[in-house]
Amino acid sequence: MSGHSKWATTKHKKAAIDAKRGKLFAKLIKNIEVAARQGGGDLAGNPTLYDAVQKAKKSSVPNDNIDRAVKRGSGAEAGGADYLALTYEGYAPGGIAVLIECLTDNKNRAVAEVRTALTRNGGSMAESGSVAYLFNRKGVVIVPKAQEGKADATEDDLLEVVLDAGAEDVNDLGESFEIVSEATDFVAVREALQAAGIDYDSAEASFVPTVEVPLDADGAKKMFRVIEALEDSDDVQNVFANGDVSDEVLAQLDED
Repeated sequence: MSGHSKWATTKHKKAAIDAKRGKLFAKLIKNIEVAARQGGGDLAGNPTLYDAVQKAKKSSVPNDNIDRAVKRGSGAEAGGADYLALTYEGYAPGGIAVLIECLTDNKNRAVAEVRTALTRNGGSMAESGSVAYLFNRKGVVIVPKAQEGKADATEDDLLEVVLDAGAEDVNDLGESFEIVSEATDFVAVREALQAAGIDYDSAEASFVPTVEVPLDADGAKKMFRVIEALEDSDDVQNVFANGDVSDEVLAQLDED
């Protein structure tokens, strides 16, 4: 049960960049509002909200901001927006499939920004269904190898804890492990880790490509340019692509 998900590695590197831009906080707050609106403001009874709050805390979003978002979403405090969840499909240069998740209070603005981000960077919008079939909805939990105040987590440790909870695969990402399960099982996986006293960075439903396309440095640059342009939109929450970037190409891009 080992492998290497370059996409997960890339997403985590990009998360650090997004945090520096100040974009990440707003997106995490929006996630919390939507989760509270859909399932109520009680973290114990709303696993989606619990995971949204935990992800925000791991990203250093201030507790006051989190609390206010929960209250706005649950209706305990005024000011919550009625966000629409939308998914768009597209292509990056070279035919790389791109799946774009949005949370927006203005559908026309969201689709215009998605189309502009794609076309200005050599990509294009795709017909509904022409890209989505290349991805599966999966539960993804990220566990750092370095466990604060404890011995480092190992693949064997994790397998022992998460297999019975529904985990399908454990991938070594370098500084962390990615635990993949059915989307319906990631809460059980997360709870098994908590019960075993193992810290995790994030737990959420995600889109995982079923077929990945290997990219050289030029292709990877073009794909990342599209992703960054899309993620610059406040309406875009997540971007998934099926480009496979090797460690060697990632290192080459870091040098550039």
